[in-house]
Amino acid sequence: MSDFVTPKIHRVPPSGIRRFFDIAATMDDVISLGIGEPDFATPPNIVQAGLASLGAGETHYTSNSGILELRAALADHLEKLYGLRYDPQTELLITVGVSEALYLAFAATVEQGDEVVVPEPCFVSYNPEVVLAGGTPLNVQTSVENDFQLLASQVEEAVTDRTKSLLLGYPNNPTGAVMNRELLLDVAQVAEKHDLLVISDEIYDRLVYGVEHTCFASLPGMRQRTILLGGFSKAYAMTGWRIGYAAAPAEILAAMRKVHQYTIMSAPTTAQFAALEALKSGEEAVQEMRARYDRRRRLIVAGLNSIGLTCFEPRGAFYAFPSIEITGMSDEQFSERLLMEEKVACVPGSAFGQGGAGHVRCSYATAYNQIEQALERLARFAQRHG
Repeated sequence: MSDFVTPKIHRVPPSGIRRFFDIAATMDDVISLGIGEPDFATPPNIVQAGLASLGAGETHYTSNSGILELRAALADHLEKLYGLRYDPQTELLITVGVSEALYLAFAATVEQGDEVVVPEPCFVSYNPEVVLAGGTPLNVQTSVENDFQLLASQVEEAVTDRTKSLLLGYPNNPTGAVMNRELLLDVAQVAEKHDLLVISDEIYDRLVYGVEHTCFASLPGMRQRTILLGGFSKAYAMTGWRIGYAAAPAEILAAMRKVHQYTIMSAPTTAQFAALEALKSGEEAVQEMRARYDRRRRLIVAGLNSIGLTCFEPRGAFYAFPSIEITGMSDEQFSERLLMEEKVACVPGSAFGQGGAGHVRCSYATAYNQIEQALERLARFAQRHG
């Protein structure tokens, strides 16, 4: 029966994250530093808005693009944050999470043989989505020496005459890196020079600590060549609601909407009403959760460094990305033995691409006391293994 499966599916490996979650699920007393979602519940006012929409009979399809009131509120939100104005009618699309938005971006713009520059380490979906669209990922390796920021020279070196676009994911999963404005301006110059479309996944834009997030589309001349992806999952603790968005010039957005029409129809109606409430009244909750993440961030980074697992300071998202090379183990060996011996789950860095080898991803989207306990177990593990 495998003959019926297309070759491109065989070129996509299974997720490197799932195996460790599956093992951990069979064990008791596991502290998970692996999962990439908030441990907070969705704020009550947002939940109530979703419930109220059900009570009001809002159980039908919405516009393919999403509820207009939500798109209008989102347009105001992006203008307030980044000085960008998108037309709610023609330049904004509500999607089933950023995952769908990413799929739509590639389905609408990548043809067989097109190349996409993808910096690594990166979210596990990036390379597979390029392949599934018929494209070829051109991976460039960021490094801890540059705080895992992408350099314009790396993009320049990777580009060929078949390169069509550049995929950015900052604040970054898995490293927690945040691109500074100066380096982004350099990348923007390369994108303009080679006429590259830029797909910028900024799902963690509200979760930055001590620095300012620069929206790529807000850079001079970049709005018209950028597909901006964002959503509600991380900042508003709404992962299970599956609600995201894409913002792009009208012609590109129309192409993405066409794919969306035939594959999804519309994002979940209840989740859209909840997202509208998040934009209206969720800011206080965002600030509170971010402050608590920041406290956890400082705890886990200091703890990892004190153990000897060198960790640069992540400035965004909710991940630390320590080096485990001092142990002499591969990141796969380290993660598996840590789980079996001390019941702490983390994710091998190589799950996020070649550039992640020798590191592990530790999420601090878990309770402060759980992180303290995990660090104690990690210290025992590190001491035992020299």
